[in-house]
Amino acid sequence: MQKLTKAEEQLMQVLWTLEKGLLKQVMDAYPEPKPKQSTVSTVLRILKEKGFIHHHTYGKTHEYYPLISKDEYAKYYFGNFLSNYFDGSFKQLLSFFHKEGEINMQELDEILNDDTEQE
Repeated sequence: MQKLTKAEEQLMQVLWTLEKGLLKQVMDAYPEPKPKQSTVSTVLRILKEKGFIHHHTYGKTHEYYPLISKDEYAKYYFGNFLSNYFDGSFKQLLSFFHKEGEINMQELDEILNDDTEQE
């Protein structure tokens, strides 16, 4: 799997929300400021070439749908992020956020307790 560009990821977020949609529906679901329709069409073509989406054809109209789920991509993306920046260690990631003041000890305890309760 390849990493998505910012534009590709934004479009995938729209498709993951819609689950499937015609170009007009995709455009309507886009947040402001909306890109040009030609730009969205180009990004859809690129996503299809990369294997992230596919489409059904109805005459001259295409209904687009994701082939890769949001969870699949999140697992891939986060796995690469964890590997590239924290040597694959969730402990190092948590330590980093704690040092940066992004997570406090109570939140860390809650995360760890939630994790052990689910096992």
